[in-house]
Amino acid sequence: MNTLKFLRSLSLLGVVCLSLLAGTASAQNQQKEIMDLLRSRDAEIKKVLSGGDVDAQEKEKLKDLINDEIDFRAMGAAALGSHWEPLTAEQRDHFVSVFGGIVRSQSVGDLEVYKSPVSYGKITVNADTATVNTTITYKEEPATVVYKLLYHDKKWWVADIILNDVSTVAGYARSFQSVVRKKGFDVLMSKLEEKLASTEAVG
Repeated sequence: MNTLKFLRSLSLLGVVCLSLLAGTASAQNQQKEIMDLLRSRDAEIKKVLSGGDVDAQEKEKLKDLINDEIDFRAMGAAALGSHWEPLTAEQRDHFVSVFGGIVRSQSVGDLEVYKSPVSYGKITVNADTATVNTTITYKEEPATVVYKLLYHDKKWWVADIILNDVSTVAGYARSFQSVVRKKGFDVLMSKLEEKLASTEAVG
């Protein structure tokens, strides 16, 4: 399977709701809280999938579980790089909304991915950033998945996913920035809007 395609379908398996209460807890306590939340949310996803066929309501629930803790603004800004700063607030908001919608729709494209066993490795917390190392075995093939987290607004957010040393943000950056350089931001938005419409039509 193509690495980037697998990464998109994988989305945020295992790191789907990393909300943590603000406080003065030690890094060790934060590591434990992150681990507990990882295991809890992974179990929630697998519970939804355990009933067999997934109906429309369950699919929407899965989209929430998988994506609600992604920091689409941070991820999108990093993907656009230097092209982010010149945008107006309205342009930024629209871009984040469309970009996030695409990821949400694509995240339930291959539900078998979310049944994959997950093993959790080292969790490193450094002030307002954290790194979570995991291994996911998909169709008997192990993949190393590293999650980069940011802490703001009293919770942890996923800002990047690195699958077998391939960064999600870097992949989007190559695609988005190439279009903006060659044809402009408006053309990128037209392409993204078309992609969102097609992914939502599929369901």
